[in-house]
Amino acid sequence: MAGALRTTLTDAEEANRATAHDRPASFDELYVEQFPFVWRCLRGLGVPEPARDDAAQEVFLVVHRRLAEFAGQSSFRTWLFGVVRRVAFNQRRSASRKPAGEQILDTVVPAPGLGPLEHAQNLEAAAFVEQFVERLPKGQREVFMLVLIEEMTIPEVAEALSIRLNTAYTWLRRARASFRQAMAERRTRDDER
Repeated sequence: MAGALRTTLTDAEEANRATAHDRPASFDELYVEQFPFVWRCLRGLGVPEPARDDAAQEVFLVVHRRLAEFAGQSSFRTWLFGVVRRVAFNQRRSASRKPAGEQILDTVVPAPGLGPLEHAQNLEAAAFVEQFVERLPKGQREVFMLVLIEEMTIPEVAEALSIRLNTAYTWLRRARASFRQAMAERRTRDDER
């Protein structure tokens, strides 16, 4: 029995160590490692391009201020998404109160080695996915983005969104079905051209 208890303690200690290692050692490392994730999440959560820099900065200010409060009860990325989600909500709410200003055009630098046709196709595909995601209901949008774009597991997503596991699976199934339908409709339109 003492051996079984010791094995359990060792497993728990390893789980705590794994959670501790989930978080980068310094804030600078955290920023470098997590900035792309934060940027993609802000885009997926509907923060407009001109406001993303400010929103990303706000996310990392909150993270810097509250990093010591991270207790390791969830994965670090799940905790970070919670911060991103709140900042995105506040950013969208603030933007809805302001009058519409000039839109800054997205500048996209082509990937090296791609010709003009491939670059145009990539832009078109990215625009299609972005428009599709914007049309999804909020819950489905968040689950779709986190699972298929950010490659988080369904249990992580359910925890990050504070929803039941079955709800996360249902929303993902619906989002995938909607995506398949949108792709079929796009192919039909392309074939008609």
